Amino acid sequence: MNVIRFSDLCANGSAKGQRVFIRADLNVPQDDAGHITEDTRIRASVPCIQMALDAGAAVMVTSHLGRPTEGDFKPADSLAPVAQRLGELLGREVPVVANWVDGVSVAPGQLVMLENCRVNKGEKKNAPELAHKLAALCDIFVHDAFGTAHRAEGTTYGIAQFAPVACAGPLLAAEIDAISKALAAPKRPLAAIVAGSKVSTKLTILKSLAKNVDQLIVGGGIANTFMLAAGLKIGKSLAEPDLVDEAKAVIEIMKARGEKLGDARIAVPIPTDVVTAKTFAADAVATVKKATEVADDDLILDIGPETAAQLAKQLKAAGTIVWNGPVGVFEFAAFENGTKVVAQAIAESSAFSIAGGGDTLAAIAKYGIEKQIGYISTGGGAFLEVLEGKTLPAFEILMKRAAG
Repeated sequence: MNVIRFSDLCANGSAKGQRVFIRADLNVPQDDAGHITEDTRIRASVPCIQMALDAGAAVMVTSHLGRPTEGDFKPADSLAPVAQRLGELLGREVPVVANWVDGVSVAPGQLVMLENCRVNKGEKKNAPELAHKLAALCDIFVHDAFGTAHRAEGTTYGIAQFAPVACAGPLLAAEIDAISKALAAPKRPLAAIVAGSKVSTKLTILKSLAKNVDQLIVGGGIANTFMLAAGLKIGKSLAEPDLVDEAKAVIEIMKARGEKLGDARIAVPIPTDVVTAKTFAADAVATVKKATEVADDDLILDIGPETAAQLAKQLKAAGTIVWNGPVGVFEFAAFENGTKVVAQAIAESSAFSIAGGGDTLAAIAKYGIEKQIGYISTGGGAFLEVLEGKTLPAFEILMKRAAG
């Protein structure tokens, strides 16, 4: 994926003295009093901002925060708490500028925070008039917010169309490199874990991956639907019976590819054993059963130890692993074994691994394997759209601009 990289512009001196507009993802959680409760995204934005300052640029940074109403700014929408935290991390004051669309005063070596960009009229729909005004603010536009890369908005797409230079910041560039390594030119075998409560929300992802991966591992409620498709009973477990035919179609795509390539390993592994309970509760009694022995009043809340061990064996032999979703109710101790075994297998595998999605990141944190994952994606919806095989708007416009 050919894009201009901000790191290259800084290295060759092209950013010196230039007005640099950075679109970051600073949409952090806050409590009722407006205090930031988790600052990962702010810390992740620091390298790009510091890079611009070190290069001698005049630096503007903005982001969305929450869900403000366009044209109706409220104190709760303000990036002031974010600017304060950013200032602590950078060791300098970060002034917040409101009503900035028609002009910003910033000198080389200075840094300002432009107030919540989603308050600007026309931001969400990428209004052309706004896009031109945004582009006029800068000499270099830097997109460094992968979490917004799937949205064509004023500060993610419109400004990139018309700014003199449009490039990828270090965070976005890292995502591009990891995605290309995992999906465009993967080391085989390529294993994908797609888990979650519903097949319907990830059906297009499953179909897209089925045409490319060597092992498509399904988990959670999705696995229950695939068990139905394989003729197994699942009791009163979460599933989507009306999508059984769709699940069968995914199984057939994988089977046909395996037959064509003469490789029986190309498949959707169906659980051979499961962990069940009679109620969905942390203190429910967990029972390991063969997948063929699930009772009518059982809830399947995890894969069984035999299935987990088999998946771990496959993952350790993989060349590339894409992970989106835990394979069981890992929040409950009695039903976490499957996710724990899978997580540890990914950590121990020599494969390049890329992981994304909120629940996946929570599992990675729970089992302390952050350093063993090749790349942890910062975008939820954007990561899923990449798995679907879509070209994200931010990637599209940056590639266009790089091509001239």
